[in-house]
Amino acid sequence: MKKGVRALGVAESYRGQTGESYLAGAVVRASRVADGFAFTNATVGGTDATDAVIRLYDRVDRDDLRLVMLSGVALSWYNFVDLCRVYDETGVPVVSVTYEESNGLRDAVRNEFDGDARDERLELYDSLPSRRRVGDLYVRSVGIPDGRADKWVRGFTYDGRPEPVRVARLAARGLLDYEED
Repeated sequence: MKKGVRALGVAESYRGQTGESYLAGAVVRASRVADGFAFTNATVGGTDATDAVIRLYDRVDRDDLRLVMLSGVALSWYNFVDLCRVYDETGVPVVSVTYEESNGLRDAVRNEFDGDARDERLELYDSLPSRRRVGDLYVRSVGIPDGRADKWVRGFTYDGRPEPVRVARLAARGLLDYEED
């Protein structure tokens, strides 16, 4: 992978199960250079995370992005991101990375939500591509062959978390801390 390849990393930071969450988008080159930032909100426990990710993509306003990389698919307390819709609306391949082995989120969603709220989340969750292990990470991808997505995830990863989502997470935490002061 060339060092100038750019990805939009997306991560969030929030406290508690009510209110809003801060999402940061960080444009990061494979050479580890941060090349731009954007911020938005999503509702904790809501259903607007997909719209928020698309807003971040629009706000960075870059035509040189080769990948959108998310830190997870369940942002802001089970506010799921529809990876296919992000790909369809941006035209850029989408990869989600997580950091632990798990049996999934179905049982947690069933325990936390009822009725339409539960059904809507489970329908979206079940529509997501399966996770696969890539080194110490777990990856889902849309709009890109698995082998290439895995290669790019490895190419952006230096110290455990891929740089685009690591930098985005730092930015989101910084914004949350600033807003709470």
